Formats: sequence, C-alpha cells, structure tokens
Amino acid sequence: MRFATSVAACAVALAFSTTVLAQGLPRAQKPDEVGLSAERLKRLSDRMKQGVKDGELPGAVVLIARNGKVAYFESFGLRDPETKAEMKGDAIFRIASMTKPIVSVAIMMLAEEGKLSIAHPVSRYLPEFKDLKVGTVNKKADGASEVVLEPPRREMTIQDLLRHTSGLTYGAPGANPLKQAYVDAKVMDRDQTNAEMVTKLSKLALVYHPGSTWEYSVSTDVLGAIVEVVSKMPLDQFIAERIAKPLKLSDTGFKVEAAKANRGARPHKEGPKSELPNVPKVTDDFKWKSGGGGMVSTASDYARFCQFLLNGGTLDGVRLLSRKTVELMTADHLSPTVAMGADMWRFEALEPGRHMGQGFGLGFAVRVDAGRSPLHGSVGDYYWGGAFGTYFWIDPKEKMSVILMMQSPAARLPYRYLMRELVYQAVVN
Repeated sequence: MRFATSVAACAVALAFSTTVLAQGLPRAQKPDEVGLSAERLKRLSDRMKQGVKDGELPGAVVLIARNGKVAYFESFGLRDPETKAEMKGDAIFRIASMTKPIVSVAIMMLAEEGKLSIAHPVSRYLPEFKDLKVGTVNKKADGASEVVLEPPRREMTIQDLLRHTSGLTYGAPGANPLKQAYVDAKVMDRDQTNAEMVTKLSKLALVYHPGSTWEYSVSTDVLGAIVEVVSKMPLDQFIAERIAKPLKLSDTGFKVEAAKANRGARPHKEGPKSELPNVPKVTDDFKWKSGGGGMVSTASDYARFCQFLLNGGTLDGVRLLSRKTVELMTADHLSPTVAMGADMWRFEALEPGRHMGQGFGLGFAVRVDAGRSPLHGSVGDYYWGGAFGTYFWIDPKEKMSVILMMQSPAARLPYRYLMRELVYQAVVN
C-alpha cells in the first residue's frame, strides 16, 4: 500500500491547497510560531506513515490548530483504497458521532432564543414521551428473562439528552431484551423520519431512570427531532442555514453533492473477517437525518467548528452562542451519584468516568482531573469521536484543537490514544 508524501519535509513547512484554504483557518508560518516543535511533529507524521504502510489504516488527515492558526495539516495514505486515489487535505469523511456536538450547538442556539429550556421535560416538545416506563430485566427460575416495568422517578429532560442520562440506549442484539427491542423496532432505520424514530422510541422501555445513569445512546437523535419541532425546519436545513453557512463550513452536512464524490474518503477491509466496514459514501442521501451520527465534514471545516467553540461561540465576527453558554456546555454535568451504564466502555481511557478523570458536558466528554487518565490532556479539555474513525478534541488551556479524520472503525481507539501522545509531546511552549 502506498502512502502520501508528507506535505512537508523534515521541517514540516506545510503547504495548503487553495480549495482547503478558501474556508480554512489562518496558517501559522511555522509550527514554533504557536509553540509546537516541527522536529517533534515529524514523529507524528512518521507514525501515521508507518500505520498506513503496515495496513493499520487506509489513510488519514490530521490538523492541529493553536492560537487560532493551523500549525500542522497533513494527509496520509489513500483516500480510496479501491481506486488507489491518494488522500488529500480536502477529503470528505463520514463523521458519525462527531455529528452530536453540532446538533448540541443547535439545541443551545434555540435555548438562547427562548424557544426551549434544557431544564424542560422532553415531553413538552415530544408529547409521545410523556408516559415512558423504565424496564428492569429479571431472571426467572427457569433462566428466562423477564422485563418488569415501572414509572420513572422523574421525566427525562433536554439536559438528560445532552449529557446521555436520559435512560435511552443504543440497540444491540443479544441477551438484554431492552436493547434487543431497539433492534426489533429498527430504531436506527435509515429509511425513516426523525418523527417516526420518536414514535418507535415512545413504545420502548427506558433502560435506566432518567438522571441516574450515563449510557451512550440515541439521545442526540432525539435532540435532532426536537430541533425540527421547535424550529419548524428539517434538521439538515437548520444546520445548513443556521450553523454551516454562517461558520463557512462548505463541506459539512448530511451529504455532499455528486460533484464532490471524488473527494469522499473510503475505508479498507479490516476486522477478523477482512471485510469492508459499512461506512456510507459521503454522497449517500438517507431519509433519516440522524442527529446522533449522520453528517459528513472535512478536517478544515471541523477545525473551524472547533475554533468557534474555543473562541466562546464566535468565529470571524459571527456569533452563534454566548461565552457563558459554551462554558455551560463544556462543564461536567455528571454528579457524583450518576452511575455508568453496565454495558458501556467504562474502562476506555477517553470514556466518561470518575476513575479516568472524565465527565460529560452538553454534547461531549470533558476532562475533570489532571491525573487518573493515562493519556495527555488538560483539565477542561473536551472531545468526542465517531465510530467510523474520526476524532477531535479542544484544549482551552493550550488554546489548541486537534482533528483526526479517517474511515477505519478498527483503528479508531488505538489512534485516538496515539494522537493524544504524539500531539502533546510536540507542545514545547
């Protein structure tokens, strides 16, 4: 497998295409201008090249911005392993759950306009959620599972949806009938509307009492439905007109037009059976506009979105949120009494959990302790990633944001760890 030439030689003096620069952040003349070591950044480049050479990932784009300027922007490997097309900086990726922070911003914009309150019960906007029940799975004497229903101790709120304490979950086939029910109901069907998804969820049991437990879930998809109800606009239209257009995110949405198909990044075969992962093409147009995972973007676009948050809700003279709203979103919203879902990734170094010094805000995880996690970072940094391989974090203390774009579900966790280590080792001032 061939891999891309570095956009810089040893000094990492980066060159950008005019396509990317058109809407990108300003460029630092040299990495050391913003306190990054060019020599140490070469370690990151070398490791990414080695990963491509070893078949760990098909290709990737990495962007590091500090003090509002792009200091590192490189592409590696192949954009499309089938056609052998080389990866370029303007490649477009399916970002999966990196959709969630964007939809969370949409909710907070509506809150700032007085059109909703995140303290309100969800049923105020989605009446079908009024009579949800909480399910408990009990084992009978014969070993069979029995679901016992009870009223929730309180209704779920929009805040619960934002911080994943709603009691909702993701479907999974297997022994847990509550999660199997999501599969049977086709909650994640791409041929549905957000309203139809809400109707399906309204007939299923919650897996926890709202507010009691953090469990990664379809909560942000429900937020997408609330955006539609409150704004009276389809979710994709709201994001296009109210977020992507003002922030100049020219390649960010739920799909791109056919003319941009030759910029779409594709995965390679991977996993125990060496199969091609089910990563949709960036031109695929699904009926379901999934607020939890349906969008596409580029490294440059997502860097602008991150800079908007890092700036306290503003970018290039455009303000979508107040500084205080961003502060609220990036605070830890998990009280010490909130448990972690039994089936979730409690032992991953980047997942929420006090044992790892992590919490969760309104749309992303946040770091709350300087120690505990084995990975580099700063107290107050916030982050999330997507199942297809993309990952970002924002470090307000270091005035830095980092974007990793790739389409490799198998490599996503190892490379999230590598990125933390190899970026922070390059911070010298």
